Amino acid sequence: MWHQSFLFPLFDALTNQSYLMKRILTLVLFSILPFSSEIIAQSALTAEHRQHAQDLITKAMGSDLAWERLTYMADTFGPRFSGSQNLEDAIDWIVETMEKDGFDKVWTQPVMVPHWVRGEESATLLSPREKDLPMLSLGGSVATPEGGISAEVIVVKSFEELEQVKDQVEGKIVLYNVEFTSYGRTVQYRVNGAIEAARHGAVASIIRSVGPYSMKTPHTGTMYYDEEVPKIPHAAITIEDAMLIQRLSDRGEKIEINLNIQAETLPDFESRNVIAQIKGTEYPEEIIVLGGHIDSWDVGQGVMDDGGGCVAAWEAVRIMNELGIKPKRTIRVVLWTNEENGLRGAEEYHRWVKEEEKSLGNHVLAMESDAGVFDPIGFGFSGSDEAYKILSEIGETLSSIESGEVSKGGGGADIGPLMRDGVPGMGLSVDGSKYFWYHHTDADTMDKLDKEDFNECVATMAVFAYAVADIEERLPQ
Repeated sequence: MWHQSFLFPLFDALTNQSYLMKRILTLVLFSILPFSSEIIAQSALTAEHRQHAQDLITKAMGSDLAWERLTYMADTFGPRFSGSQNLEDAIDWIVETMEKDGFDKVWTQPVMVPHWVRGEESATLLSPREKDLPMLSLGGSVATPEGGISAEVIVVKSFEELEQVKDQVEGKIVLYNVEFTSYGRTVQYRVNGAIEAARHGAVASIIRSVGPYSMKTPHTGTMYYDEEVPKIPHAAITIEDAMLIQRLSDRGEKIEINLNIQAETLPDFESRNVIAQIKGTEYPEEIIVLGGHIDSWDVGQGVMDDGGGCVAAWEAVRIMNELGIKPKRTIRVVLWTNEENGLRGAEEYHRWVKEEEKSLGNHVLAMESDAGVFDPIGFGFSGSDEAYKILSEIGETLSSIESGEVSKGGGGADIGPLMRDGVPGMGLSVDGSKYFWYHHTDADTMDKLDKEDFNECVATMAVFAYAVADIEERLPQ
């Protein structure tokens, strides 16, 4: 079947012809393509939309600016953990730079965030032989006493196995040697492992890092306590060392580890969301929001998770402005703070648009990039079937870079509060085959990214945001 885009160049060529000639050619076209009038009526995109989409793709793919900005941010400020000066310095630089980019408005939104500081830490295998164990304590962990905790280790592969040996846990360190299957299934041992081990009298808990691959890289991440259960230190060791300890255990060796964590939880700290927007020309009260989270863990450079997503969203809107593309609706970039260990930025933005700006009902679409800026596939979308059809049509304009596939089901942590209140949401889908190799590790660094892939992410976000902001009818909810 011929696509409706086949007709647009023909109609464009008629702009300087007489009405009669236009009418004659229209009748001829419709006689040879009897389905075309129906397709045109159903299309949400005009020839101008398609041209602007191609302009955005070309601009994104031909520019090094965003890549250079991401590199500068990563190398200059490093990891940007909530409560850190690194994060606040990065935010200052972003705001200063955005103000030079020609946005209609740039501002910050105060957010009180948790402030956990890692401190000195180590893990040492004491017996059956001495060995240093690369480790990262998990975000929010309590400290050990000075000098650490030395105790025998009991190894389990699941919460069910822990329950089976619960009578042997008292006074020991529990090691969860859980093989990575999927993030959702495996991360529960990071999140809840300390609670379950403490229920049975463990003095500390350790997990095999949550990831499918390792080169001696431990993974950090958030964890929780239950106020009804004693709080014990909780840390992650490498996949290699977890497997070593499992083999020692299987041979019946007595295993002892010293775990030393000098972490500290300080009073909440004032951070900021960063917000920039270009105002819509016809429906300025209607808002398309896109972004990522500007905070990261306190290791690596936080470029994959999620500095790249932030800079890509920022650049997507900046190039619209540079090209002089003025959409009908307002497009707003939000760089949320504190996604990693609190979601305070997302919750504050949601509260503000609901209670102060009173624009929640006018949020047309929320878009997020928080799965890395690797080779983009398209977006996962949660919303109405009618909106899905429109977004799928928009996705077709990205065929040149093969990043326009729209699948059902998607969103993100920072747009989650908006989505819970009915705002349609979509999350950027990328080739994530190596994402969890580097996730929450010292290896989340600039060299893991590819400039062309990153620029394709910029183009993909730009095209979807622009088209939704400029189609005549608001995206159905």
